[in-house]
Amino acid sequence: MAAETAATAAGGLAGEMEVEAYRRLFPLAFLERHLRESVRPDARRLSEPRPTTVALAAVSSAHGSALVRLGDTAMLASIKLEVMSPSSEAPDEGSIAVEFHMPPICSPLVRPGRPAEVAPVISKALEDILISSGMLNLKELSLISGKASWLAYLDVYCLNADGSLFDAALISAVAAFTHLEIPLVSVGDDGRVFTVGGNEGKSKYELVNREKRKLMLTNIPFSLTCALHKDSVLADPTAEEESIVETSVTVVLDSSDQIVSIQKPGGGVTSMATITECISLAKDRRRKLREILMDSVEAMEVDQTD
Repeated sequence: MAAETAATAAGGLAGEMEVEAYRRLFPLAFLERHLRESVRPDARRLSEPRPTTVALAAVSSAHGSALVRLGDTAMLASIKLEVMSPSSEAPDEGSIAVEFHMPPICSPLVRPGRPAEVAPVISKALEDILISSGMLNLKELSLISGKASWLAYLDVYCLNADGSLFDAALISAVAAFTHLEIPLVSVGDDGRVFTVGGNEGKSKYELVNREKRKLMLTNIPFSLTCALHKDSVLADPTAEEESIVETSVTVVLDSSDQIVSIQKPGGGVTSMATITECISLAKDRRRKLREILMDSVEAMEVDQTD
């Protein structure tokens, strides 16, 4: 009996090794073999995104922060506020600066001393979406018209890269701005604006803003990347799937399901029916991500009450 059990275990291990070898040697054939059964190598349905979690207040030293996990992809977003002089073109507005970081620890494809080529692309795309979606009212970042305003430095760190990097980065950025709290500030005798902390500071200095406050976020954008391979549409692809498929489409929608952006980095011509399917999947995904974000906000408020 023991001998039979050992033989069965050995046979199962050998079978697993053969499957893994086939997966590595023939990745395209391995993927297509699954797609013919309308399933993916990680057992998801074609239209099924990976489990997603959002944890607010992940960085205690930041004014706003969030840790997001999208399957095995992990992003940490942190916002630091600094006082600046507004531009003459927009004297009553603040501004944002976005930087996306991919340290070598996030992927074996990122080499030390050689920045990942995709990092500046995602940085620019994030900043464009945050501004063009209308989520942020930059006037809320103004302190003293023509004299002082906030500059919000948003840094997004990729802790683990396993596909759909832009989607995860955008979720973390939105979550960090949701958590962001504008600190109290005062003006010194020399005209310099500085932050004020604690109840003692409130009574000692004349404040520009009387209470700490949150930003009013509207038209919150969320995105969904779909990998396209022949007639198959794969929602939220892993890094393995992204490396195999022909191309992908990233759809960004706002709170009203209006299209903010559709990006397709190369590849062949994509039919309108396929684009429509991607938009439909993105709408479902946006609603689910909003629920996940709201749940994380409620969980943080409960923790603060306790």
